[in-house]
Amino acid sequence: MPGKRIRVKAPATVSNLSCGFDVIGLALDEPFDIVDLELTDSPTVVIDDIRGCSTLSRDPEENVVGAVLKAAIVMAGRHAGFRVSIEKGIRPGSGIGSSGASAAAAAFGANLLLGEIFTPVEMVMLAMEGERLASGSAHADNVAPALLGGITLVRSYDPLDIVRLHVPSELCCVVIHPETEIKTSVARGLLDRHVPLATAVKQWGNLAGLVAGLYREDYDLIGRSLTDFVAEPKRSVLIKGFDQLKQSALEYGALGAGISGSGPSVFALCRGGDTAAAVMKGMSEAMKLPGIGFDAYMSPVSRRGAQVC
Repeated sequence: MPGKRIRVKAPATVSNLSCGFDVIGLALDEPFDIVDLELTDSPTVVIDDIRGCSTLSRDPEENVVGAVLKAAIVMAGRHAGFRVSIEKGIRPGSGIGSSGASAAAAAFGANLLLGEIFTPVEMVMLAMEGERLASGSAHADNVAPALLGGITLVRSYDPLDIVRLHVPSELCCVVIHPETEIKTSVARGLLDRHVPLATAVKQWGNLAGLVAGLYREDYDLIGRSLTDFVAEPKRSVLIKGFDQLKQSALEYGALGAGISGSGPSVFALCRGGDTAAAVMKGMSEAMKLPGIGFDAYMSPVSRRGAQVC
């Protein structure tokens, strides 16, 4: 019904988790993006306002929310449209799913306003259109946990098959976000298009070990599996002080640490809130050495993704 309004928030996410490039990610409690949506009877998308970021375009052709909502109109086959306001709590280029959170909130809100006509997988597909616009790649490792919450695995992209994984009860995540920006498209450009078989075998083993560790709540196995042989060696050079940050996380008790998404944020998985607090303190001290401003977050894995607020 035209005139219906809804306000949706979707959380930041940590994707890849070292060993799962483009296929695994988890949702945080904070920060988050908020999208206000109004259903209209005109088959257009109008972005009225963007708060929290002055660099994003209000042109729906150049905004991830616009891309998602346009795709939703087409998928729904409805003569309908949307007016939108966006509140950015996640800095673009942060590596913790800024575009993914906005895209997820848009897909979730559009589904509710249109009468809950999309399945969870279809909502992920819609949100992936925002990622396609943002980075040139329609990946789901951020938008799936941002929509569904918890830890998600993209078992297949064709056809799209999303699996929600077990979340160990004591698993916490620390994120250090340096005040620098790395565009996902640039970070992707550093990666080799072909991976040697021996490297791929090691990476597959770690991904399988991580999934097994989550289900068994085997924190040592989780930690042993958080090693990236594919992306981190190429991308870590973009993050000033990365080696010190990672080493500090391990010294203060983290299970493992690595690059969140394409960076520059660095994440650490921890067992328990006390350890996570110590790790955040240690990583924050290490971050002061390069003299770069930063934000620090500590969060359990959020069981909830996009939601009405």
